[in-house]
Amino acid sequence: MNNQMCEMFGIDVPIFAFSHCRDVVVEVSKAGGMGVLGMARMSPDQVEADLKWIDDHIEGKPYGIDVLMPQKIDDVSEMKYDPDELLPKEHVQFVRDMLDKAGIPELPADEAAELKREIVKGMNFTPRESLEMIKACMKHPIKLIVNALGSPPKSLVEEAHAKGIKVGALAGKPRHAIKHRDVGCDFVVAVGTEAGGHTGDLSSMVLWPSIVDAVAPMPVLGAGGVGRGRQMAAALVLGCEGIWAGSLWLKTAQSEVTPEIKSKMFEAEHSDSILTTTVTGKPCRTLNNAFSRAYDAPDAPKTLPAPAQNYLWWQEGRTRVERVRAKDFLTYPVGQVVGDMQEEISVKETVYDLLNEMLEAKERFDAMIG
Repeated sequence: MNNQMCEMFGIDVPIFAFSHCRDVVVEVSKAGGMGVLGMARMSPDQVEADLKWIDDHIEGKPYGIDVLMPQKIDDVSEMKYDPDELLPKEHVQFVRDMLDKAGIPELPADEAAELKREIVKGMNFTPRESLEMIKACMKHPIKLIVNALGSPPKSLVEEAHAKGIKVGALAGKPRHAIKHRDVGCDFVVAVGTEAGGHTGDLSSMVLWPSIVDAVAPMPVLGAGGVGRGRQMAAALVLGCEGIWAGSLWLKTAQSEVTPEIKSKMFEAEHSDSILTTTVTGKPCRTLNNAFSRAYDAPDAPKTLPAPAQNYLWWQEGRTRVERVRAKDFLTYPVGQVVGDMQEEISVKETVYDLLNEMLEAKERFDAMIG
């Protein structure tokens, strides 16, 4: 395709795939798009191992990384957290009672202790350490760094550019996109509320053209609600130079989700992708689950602010639930396109399906206005 994003990265189609799974990243890039590895909550050792694996399998195709980075390098918090101090006893007891009532067994003592050590490690992975990890990633042949939360530091953008690496950032409002442009980002990802994970409240149909207009001629990728070729065509018609998709790849044979969660997604309707603060403490669109519904009860406590709610779910809920594959409680960040996810197919087939339906939409549109 002839557009700015294809020219920027030397790719065939402007399909950018966010995934925590290195296999998906490789397969999308090999199919002509751009795989982007999500690194949230990954240890430096795991990041290094995954990037080396990608380098060995991607056949020289371009790929990128998606990170959480502070906006100011010289002003990063080094606060240390202890989950015992961060989590109020009544909230911990609420979750324990909930799972006990559902018949979900407690973790063995040794597993619980190991989990707590991992939680403490994750909670105390500082922004400064995150920046060091990003710099380590620059030693690999990455072509893109995308910041998932706020504008990246201008100095980091300049360092990336000096190494030939492009920089993008996610935005849920036009004013956020303008800040990204002003620090030197090469493009913006406009994320509508339909998207999985942390998201705002503006729909893609409204958000995409407003961000396109706000930062023109800077290229924009449309994200949120893109699971089919017609939605890709809509993004292009609304002024976007391509798409950024995450949930779409969860249905693939290469994705990281367990068979139980994947099966639950295939059974879900669009409305089963719910926006809730129960999992992380911030509005996060995730698969409907009994844990989140429990907070609707009149006697339920209010959700804790981030990061406390995130670690409450991680420490007291998630591991117990996933250990026994308790279907009602299983969840995973996923967008409203989950209602269109019916069966498992390969990444390559998913890319081809997108392109074929997009071309069919173009032909239909051309016939209507021709």
